[in-house]
Amino acid sequence: EAVAGGGKQKVVKAGGNNRRALGDIGNLVTVRGVEGGKPLPQINRPVTRSFCAQLLANAQAQAAAGDKNKKQVPVLVDVAVVGKPAVRKPAAVNGAGRVVAQRKVADKPKPEEIIEISPDTEVKQKEKPESHKASRGGGSSRKKVQTYTSVLTARSKAACGITNRPKETVVDIDVADAENQLAAVEYVEDLYKFYRLAENKSRVHDYMDSQPDINIKMRAILVDWLIEVHNKFELTPETLYLTIYIVDRYLSVKAVLRRELQLVGISAMLIASKYEEIWAPEVNDFVCISDRAYTREQVLLMEKSILGKLEWSLTVPTPYMFLVRFIKAALSDQEMEHMVFFLAELGLMHYATIIYCPSMVAASAVYAARCTLNKSPLWNETLKLHTGFSEPQLMDCAKLLVDLHSGAAANKLQVVYKKYSNPQRNAVAVHPPAKNLLV
Repeated sequence: EAVAGGGKQKVVKAGGNNRRALGDIGNLVTVRGVEGGKPLPQINRPVTRSFCAQLLANAQAQAAAGDKNKKQVPVLVDVAVVGKPAVRKPAAVNGAGRVVAQRKVADKPKPEEIIEISPDTEVKQKEKPESHKASRGGGSSRKKVQTYTSVLTARSKAACGITNRPKETVVDIDVADAENQLAAVEYVEDLYKFYRLAENKSRVHDYMDSQPDINIKMRAILVDWLIEVHNKFELTPETLYLTIYIVDRYLSVKAVLRRELQLVGISAMLIASKYEEIWAPEVNDFVCISDRAYTREQVLLMEKSILGKLEWSLTVPTPYMFLVRFIKAALSDQEMEHMVFFLAELGLMHYATIIYCPSMVAASAVYAARCTLNKSPLWNETLKLHTGFSEPQLMDCAKLLVDLHSGAAANKLQVVYKKYSNPQRNAVAVHPPAKNLLV
């Protein structure tokens, strides 16, 4: 038996054999012993996990091979850990003079069994690693147990309409334009957030009741003619949408006589052309296109009057600004793009669409076009994100556009219908209207 007192160690003979005494080793194990009256050489070994494990394995092997009747005498072993003071722990010494470390080896905890409850009527146990299978004689550890919990869970999800289908991913529509500086990918989202705020401030509301000398039919005739003039001059789409906005905005703040309505239209297109076009038509071009119904001076005076009433505020979000973005979000082909513009221009011509904001008209044109061309799905998460509208929110406006499409062929105002019946625009006007949106 070994007793530690006053820093000294005493070794008591066991079984008639001399024992080696282990001294204070700090971070090293130093073994000193007396064998035949001569000091043993000093052995320095670092205290590592592999060294301790080897020591333990050797001791256990010797103990198993030795005499089972021999008693083991505990010897104090100093074990030091870096950063902590040395702790003296008892070790076992067998009859052959070998040190047996008394370290309890804890059994590895069994891996927890994880049970997944699926909507089916069974509970599946996760498979254990192959090593555990081999140690237990192989075979599958998958168990099938019918539980009432899984049945009730499945029924509850079905009743609530909850499914385990993965969520639809949103497509990054700007990834292809990352290197295009004109696309302004870094600012495009902020731009459209601003457009949504600005469209409410500059929105034109119902004004026809305040006009004593003109009506909805007269406005439709004017817009139909302006679309024809716009097409003849080969102007940009931005110019057309801004022209109609200027006309509506001016009519909402100023009562106009019937004989001056066309003058308002050509003056509005002159202003929009100066704002949007690189090479804008001249005043005389508009005088000629109106069959000289007005003089050059009258056009300029009306231009001045319009700009004064609008307070020179021309930077506004028109439906075209939203159409470009929403068509991109729909990942449209050429036919789809022409169909969207066809429906949007039908909406421009008819006064009924003025009750909807520009972004809703644009989103409804995209939705109605997808219904007309039988695109699947009709509406997805990408379109919902970029338009800001869900499918139910667009129903009323989309039904109106489809209704205008259904009556376009029989309408006396044929400019828009003939424009989009051209094969160059995929003849989208001759497509049958979406049946699921017809009232």
